[in-house]
Amino acid sequence: MTAVLTEAPQHAHSRILAMGAARGENAVPNDDLVGPINSSDEWIRQRTGIVTRTRADRGTSATDLATAAAKEAVAKAGIDPAEIGLVICATISNPQQTPSMSAIVADAIGATPAAAYDLNAACAGYCYAIAQADALIRSGAATYAVVIGAEKLSDVVDPTDRSISFLLGDGAGAAVLGPSDTPGVSASQWGSDGSKAGLVGMNHTLTEFRDGDSEWPTLRQEGPSVFRWAVWDMAKVARKTLDEAGVRPEDLAAFVPHQANGRIIDEFAKQLGLPDTVAIGRDIETTGNTSAASIPLATHRLLEERPELSGGLCLQIGFGAGLVYAAQVVVLP
Repeated sequence: MTAVLTEAPQHAHSRILAMGAARGENAVPNDDLVGPINSSDEWIRQRTGIVTRTRADRGTSATDLATAAAKEAVAKAGIDPAEIGLVICATISNPQQTPSMSAIVADAIGATPAAAYDLNAACAGYCYAIAQADALIRSGAATYAVVIGAEKLSDVVDPTDRSISFLLGDGAGAAVLGPSDTPGVSASQWGSDGSKAGLVGMNHTLTEFRDGDSEWPTLRQEGPSVFRWAVWDMAKVARKTLDEAGVRPEDLAAFVPHQANGRIIDEFAKQLGLPDTVAIGRDIETTGNTSAASIPLATHRLLEERPELSGGLCLQIGFGAGLVYAAQVVVLP
């Protein structure tokens, strides 16, 4: 007789229970950055919507930021850390290839022996991780999961680069997900286009730096091309996400796109035809672009400023280096 495997207990749905945030200790105004790029505070404000960005102290790591955000989210969720079965950190700025940031954070928040792994999907990383946590909770692989977007992009900034350096900030945002009787995370729309990998990413490899063939690798982008892709192609992804979730723009309480650029956020809202009743996450003005951390940080701020949005529907979409993208509709905690 052939043995039959026992099926893991499954959960009907998942939802976000609570969120946490941590930002770099220092507010860095535009005037501090304009000299090496021969620019001005006015130019940066008009082109990006950024007035200041948060950057961490030299001794603060992305892992430190991730741990602080995760601790706040777990405390707000009111669950025993021992019940957390999964920790995912979305990041492109772990200073070590291994061990994972997630394993260190899991231990720091008391979640050992939770499964823990890092995820590199750049600015779409948080939405990728939400999709995975939702699927793994529903499959029975975990009951509670912690999803974190954490970046210390100041480690990979060239202050003389005009393409992206003045955009970038440091921070971490975290979400705790758990089982739900009703849907709290929609089907995700996600994908990639590696044929456009050269539009945004690192300008050198670590082995080139090791061999003395390059300077320390830093981020670069082809701004106009990335802008067009973000506005036109990603608006189509956002509309498909709403359609497949059975949600109309007027049903949304909030829209939180990746905080890439204030002009992209404005154009996005116009393309989607969002009514004035929809709150739009705009954390970029004082935090900057924090890649995988930007959506949870913007959501956390929105909920602090507008607590009445709790329980409402939020469309979130991330997009960036790869090129990669991911979007879903979530119920706000």
